[in-house]
Amino acid sequence: MSHHLTVVKNWTSSHRGSVSILLIAGILAACLPLTAGRAQDPDDGRPVLYAGRTDNSIRLDGLLSEAAWASADSVQLVQVEPVEGEAASFPTTIRVLAGEDALYIGIIAWDPEPEGIVSYTRARDASLRSEDHVMLLLDTFQDGRRGYLFAVNAGGARYDALVSEQGERQNSQWDAIWDAAVARGPWGWSVEIWIPVSSLMFREGLDGWWFNVERRIQRKLETDRWASPRLDYRIGQSNRAGLLAGLPEFSLGLGLSVRPSFVAGRERTGPGSTPFWTNDLSLDVSQRLSPNLLGQLTINTDFAETEVDTRRSNLTRFPLLFPEKRTFFLEGADLFDFGLGLGRDLLPFHSRRIGLVSGSPVPVTAGGRISGQLNGTSVGALAVRTGEVAGLTPTADMGVVRIRQNLLAESSIGMITTFGDPQGRSGSWLSGVDLTYQTSSFRGDKNFIAGLWGMLTDREDLSGDRSAVGLKIDYPNDLWDIAFTWKRIGESFDPSLGFVPRPATHQYYLSAQYSPRPDWKLVRQMFHEHRLTVVTDLAGQWESWRFFWAPLNWRLESGDRVEFNIVPTGERLPEPFEISSGVVLPAGSHDWWRYRLEAQFAEKRRVSGQATWWFGGFYGGHLDQIELTGAWKPSTLLVIELKGEHNIARLPQGDFEQTLAGVRIRLNISSDLQISSYLQYDDESRQLGTNTRLRWTYHPYGEIFLVWNNNVADPFDRWETQGYQLMAKVKYAWWF
Repeated sequence: MSHHLTVVKNWTSSHRGSVSILLIAGILAACLPLTAGRAQDPDDGRPVLYAGRTDNSIRLDGLLSEAAWASADSVQLVQVEPVEGEAASFPTTIRVLAGEDALYIGIIAWDPEPEGIVSYTRARDASLRSEDHVMLLLDTFQDGRRGYLFAVNAGGARYDALVSEQGERQNSQWDAIWDAAVARGPWGWSVEIWIPVSSLMFREGLDGWWFNVERRIQRKLETDRWASPRLDYRIGQSNRAGLLAGLPEFSLGLGLSVRPSFVAGRERTGPGSTPFWTNDLSLDVSQRLSPNLLGQLTINTDFAETEVDTRRSNLTRFPLLFPEKRTFFLEGADLFDFGLGLGRDLLPFHSRRIGLVSGSPVPVTAGGRISGQLNGTSVGALAVRTGEVAGLTPTADMGVVRIRQNLLAESSIGMITTFGDPQGRSGSWLSGVDLTYQTSSFRGDKNFIAGLWGMLTDREDLSGDRSAVGLKIDYPNDLWDIAFTWKRIGESFDPSLGFVPRPATHQYYLSAQYSPRPDWKLVRQMFHEHRLTVVTDLAGQWESWRFFWAPLNWRLESGDRVEFNIVPTGERLPEPFEISSGVVLPAGSHDWWRYRLEAQFAEKRRVSGQATWWFGGFYGGHLDQIELTGAWKPSTLLVIELKGEHNIARLPQGDFEQTLAGVRIRLNISSDLQISSYLQYDDESRQLGTNTRLRWTYHPYGEIFLVWNNNVADPFDRWETQGYQLMAKVKYAWWF
């Protein structure tokens, strides 16, 4: 079998016999080192792991049985929690081999009680935080600001993500070409990972990358890590990673990738319309301009495999932010992150504004992108042309340019510029600058972040104050997490490619969280949360305020969690607001007190979930919000997830109720073949929507998707089909 094919093995005596088991276990035991590391970097004390060499003859079976593994350097992990700095409950051995064009990472997760391993999912990019898994970080530029995360659970499920916001967030919508195979047996479980360097951007001339590994032992709620095993640090903080040394000068060949896609299907766009057949071709081409700079071109881009959005209730007068899920816009998305503390309240560039207008898709006819890093300067540029849709939007050209220069050890200064408008309005642009200071050595060993940013936008229909400025100061650590954020957004600040739910405001956010870990038998950690939000208009008159207080938020040693919150709130409506059909709230000032009770049941169990009850005042009346989520995992083959929300409002202006319900059924045939069906219903639209996807990764370079979307509605007490779509998509990448 060639190195790029996945084999996931459950290696038990029933499969091979006890003699084979003892032989394999003996090979693994021979690989186990007696030391936790081999060397220390003489400059900064960073731990070092030396990569061994291989001729790409590694067979991915999860067993680490090739001779090259036994001769490679190795390291082990130290406990982060529950007891920082203690020896790990079970040893973990990590080895790395470097081939001409790929990395191989071998990890043995020793476990004397393999029957206790928690592993249910096999789906690509599923959340693995509640299962036994290993996660590794690669910072291929050694700049401490970005990185790649790869994780594998004991069932062979693969997760990959881009590190963003200086390690604070993970963008798991990004997908790379890589592979892994897992073996399980009386020793525990082990994994072999193959990562071609063509999937990574890296700085030319480096013979080492920053590297870290973390293991989760779920039944013990234990996290072990190699470099910087501290509660104050996250795996995504690459500046606190170790050094993977001894890397060769990798070969990228011509650095050319050609990925055509073919999609065909049948769809009906509305009730009573005639179904029709569709088919189309799209093409994605990428060219390495250098190891650290990538150029990409897309033609007739197709998003047939993109998962539908989850329906959400909205009891505010402001729009909700939905995440980007389309593959083309996720590649290198971390390069376009701008401004510390913007979050969901303000985005200068949100790629969902391209190819979607008023919730309707618009064809992306062509696009190009350049991304990478030059001499400590990160560069990202994207330009896209969208086609005309009659009655909705004309042909439009749009794009964004982002440049960020590294400063000091972890800080940066940068700029962003966008141009174009999805609706074809002329003169549209945005420009902004940001400065972020970050250190993980504040007062010796603490995290501290501070940032400033400012932006200006324009368009033919804008006049008045078109600027926005802000700052954030953050002390994000395990015991104390304190932050202050301020934003000022002009009344005409409306970037065509951005997201601004509340213009013409000053926004203040102050939070303080004290999270001790008491030496109690039942309680792992307590979270004493205090969060104050105040929004005023530009003249200083208040519009909204909210104080969130958690006198009780305990995470138990069992993994369960209980929480009680008190939340006084105020809202000043400048004009009447229709919160639900026929229920209109009057203009003026309103204030109320709300409370929350919440219980979460540990996800390590076959049956888990969370129950939340919000209750108390609401605009002079009363509102109950009941939210339930649950998961039943009878086996690794089947996972059923439930989600429901029911709102009951009794207001002076009228009563209303809202119901949202969703069921997701995952059939995990293997780590390369999954079927997921998501059904959701809400009683406002009275629509039942179904999104069913089959995803088969038949080769690391190729995938097949089958997608069935169907919407039925009950507007007149009889169900009728609103529209459907049955699509098949095949794609494959050739590398030269």
